[in-house]
Amino acid sequence: MMCKHFAHCSFEPPPTSIGFSNGELGTNIDTGEDVAIKLEHVSIDPSLLKGEADVYRSLSGGAGIPQVHAYETECEYNAMVFDLLGPSLEDLFNFCRRKFSLKTVLMLAEQLIDRLEYIHSKSVIHRDIKPENFLMGVGKYGNQVYVTDLGLATERRDAQVKANTGRARNPHLIGTARFASINGHLGIIQHRCDDLESLGYMLLYFLRGSLPWQGLTAADQTQKEELILKEKETINIEDLCEDLPGEFAAYFDYIYCLDFDEEPKYSYLRKIFRDLFVREGFDYDHVFDWTILEYLRATQ
Repeated sequence: MMCKHFAHCSFEPPPTSIGFSNGELGTNIDTGEDVAIKLEHVSIDPSLLKGEADVYRSLSGGAGIPQVHAYETECEYNAMVFDLLGPSLEDLFNFCRRKFSLKTVLMLAEQLIDRLEYIHSKSVIHRDIKPENFLMGVGKYGNQVYVTDLGLATERRDAQVKANTGRARNPHLIGTARFASINGHLGIIQHRCDDLESLGYMLLYFLRGSLPWQGLTAADQTQKEELILKEKETINIEDLCEDLPGEFAAYFDYIYCLDFDEEPKYSYLRKIFRDLFVREGFDYDHVFDWTILEYLRATQ
């Protein structure tokens, strides 16, 4: 497949690479730089990929937002060409034996709250916050977290209008069951507080290795989603954050008290975790758990 200035090619990660999770790899013919290519068959109508490309462009220029270089249709596929990124947080989580240290989680939390504040400031709600959808950069941006997979993103203005008609429900889960907000399960139109609720679940997942609703036995996927929702609705914050620093309970206390259309105080949420970071005596040196493991592996 050829997209004018971009050539499609195969990719095999080098032996020292943790992983590659951004779709197909291509090369900019003019500059020789590697890029990522996301494909969608033209039979999908309306095109989800075009909507995603439009959202990326609306967020262009923000820290941790991949640049879209082209969106074109070639043969039977729509193709979005964008910045090549590194492994996802889920890839890195597996690489680190499915547990991150408190220091790594707090450094990630700082950037992740920043990313959500930015996309929310552009009237975008992500609606699918999960580790697979956040990727680390490459090269000199290797310590920077990027927001990806905006296919389920929606505009806050739309949510506002619909909210005024009674917060209409959708019969289907929007998002990923493990990390979806309660509103996401109920099909209630989501807002900024829902992205932050999902982020909170993700931080607990990184610290613990799993969430209380993982491993539930169900007859089918629908019943499993219902059981997960029931667990999220009934578990109290103390049990959800058991044995973790109190700052995580404070985070959820704040999120759960937000009104549907209330603007979160992102600076307050950052301060909660910054204070914990300082109290623990950590050094903000951008040395994550996988940085250490990669170094040890390279020196052996």
